Amino acid sequence: MPERGASRTQQADIPDTRAGSGLPAPGLPAAPTAAGIAARRTGLLVTLVLGGLTALPPLSMDMYLPALPAVTGALHAPAATVQLTLTACLTGMALGQVVVGPMSDRWGRRRPLLIGMIVYVFATAICAFAPGVELLIGFRLLQGLAGAAGIVIARAVVRDLYDGDEMARFFSTLMLISGVAPVIAPVIGGQVLRLTDWRGIFAVLTVVGVLLTLVVWKWLHETLPPRDRHTGGIVEALHTMRGLLADRVFTGYMIAGSLAFAALFAYVSASPFVIQEIYGASPQTFSLLFGINSIGLITVGQINGKLLVGRVSLDKTLTVGLSVIVTAAAALLLMTSGVFGDVGLVPVAAGLFVLMSAMGLAMPNTNTQALMRTKYAAGSASALLGTSQFLIGAVASPLVGIAGEATAVPMAVVQLVCATGAMACFLGLCRPWRQAAARR
Repeated sequence: MPERGASRTQQADIPDTRAGSGLPAPGLPAAPTAAGIAARRTGLLVTLVLGGLTALPPLSMDMYLPALPAVTGALHAPAATVQLTLTACLTGMALGQVVVGPMSDRWGRRRPLLIGMIVYVFATAICAFAPGVELLIGFRLLQGLAGAAGIVIARAVVRDLYDGDEMARFFSTLMLISGVAPVIAPVIGGQVLRLTDWRGIFAVLTVVGVLLTLVVWKWLHETLPPRDRHTGGIVEALHTMRGLLADRVFTGYMIAGSLAFAALFAYVSASPFVIQEIYGASPQTFSLLFGINSIGLITVGQINGKLLVGRVSLDKTLTVGLSVIVTAAAALLLMTSGVFGDVGLVPVAAGLFVLMSAMGLAMPNTNTQALMRTKYAAGSASALLGTSQFLIGAVASPLVGIAGEATAVPMAVVQLVCATGAMACFLGLCRPWRQAAARR
């Protein structure tokens, strides 16, 4: 029999790091506020706004992917150096969340978000005029630092408004909205390259940033009332994060989700060269395959949110998702290493499709399970989740090209190591069988 309502995790073992802050005790949800009630009544609008915020980072990276070979030629830089533009953006998104998350717990969600969006627009516009790869890397770092505001605050807003299975469903719905970005971004990038060069991609991103900033300013209201905000400074923020990391189960979900994200980003970083350079596909074919893989991720994410949440425990679903990712990564390593001979593009593309689709079971459920262990510092918890994901992803990015552009083996090795590590952390730190026994 499927398990119902098995997604709520006990929070009694989480240390209260908010002494003197005046916030509700861990595990006790804050009383509904007028802003929160109003936001939930306009759920579709909130979903669209938060979807736009979480879509901006993949949009910033995926529109740019078909242009990586062109940037290599235009700026006379080696492929490994150009890939650092992706690493810089990811690193910025990781570090920016550490700053913005605690800021949003202290000053609310709206003000830090608007500041971050304005800086994002400025940095993206400068990228369009970068004369060399060094300056491009620098402003991609700033672009990531500013874009982090949308990622971390979107998750914190979801935690402000939802709990339990309802939060898991919202994250899956959010994946549908934000997942459109990876589907259309490479297609848009490929078409922009037909009309202009890679600089035009950053011009388009600048316009998108301006429009999204205006939407946030007009329609996203504050969801964290003053009485629920932290009053301390950096020391209290660090104390809060230390308390979160001391929770073994929270840390387990955080690392498992981060390693799964790294396996995904190994694909994101390496696929332009693997598909276009090794297998000879055109930028348009690459965009099509990337879009198909993104559709697989979205579809499985919706199956998770609409059919599985509330019927099957999140931990069981997560176990299946991670198992499929490990299996797909192992198959990719066998195919790319020549064990089966020259298999060609189709089998490799099929393996990547399975791996990407399984992310629809892993990513929303690790985030939900981790955030359900804290109500008192959603911004800081979201910052730790996002920072861990992007730092590990930033490390994985350059490793996929370590053996040059003529082999896809490094990509498959990185994916398999990350996927196996994610499963090990989930089983070793979260110990889902003990949580299931405690709920009976």
